[in-house]
Amino acid sequence: MAAVIYLHGFLSSPESHKARLVKQWLAANEPELSYHCPHLTPYPDQTRRELDALMEFLQPEPVWVLGSSLGGFWATWLAEHYDVPAVLVNPSVRPWEFMPGYLGVDLVAYHTDDSYRLEAAHVDQIRSADCSPINRPHNYWLMVQTGDETLDYRQAVEKYRGCRQLIEPEGDHSFVGFEHHIGDIMDFFRAHRDIR
Repeated sequence: MAAVIYLHGFLSSPESHKARLVKQWLAANEPELSYHCPHLTPYPDQTRRELDALMEFLQPEPVWVLGSSLGGFWATWLAEHYDVPAVLVNPSVRPWEFMPGYLGVDLVAYHTDDSYRLEAAHVDQIRSADCSPINRPHNYWLMVQTGDETLDYRQAVEKYRGCRQLIEPEGDHSFVGFEHHIGDIMDFFRAHRDIR
């Protein structure tokens, strides 16, 4: 049995729309797969510790990672450090560029009442977690929409060149129609397992 990890975006939670879609799809179509969606804070070192602990808990069973926005950044970190397949949905490629705009202010998560305060050290921490260039292009499927209003999709296309890519015109940062791709995402994971 394999484990599916969904990693949500900045200030999001396991209650995000895409996280719930994945959970519901798995329950209806592949209940034998275990589903994990950790509630990640914006604090990079804490996130790394939590992801390491989750991987230690799940292995040696196969692990498949799906990450959206900042979750795509962390999915890349897992794919590079643990050699697991990852699907990245409108991923954040350079989060240290947007994080300074959030320093020193009270931040509240979208789906919870959790609050956070980022400091300059957190920007350094996220930069130190960057995996560039990637060394395992076969591990990735990049999914972006050109209408992403939050992130420049071209940065992801460039970073993940040589990887499987789906570039859809228009759309937005939420990735319009994501629910129609979940079955294909699971097929990608299974194919990755079979060729290893």
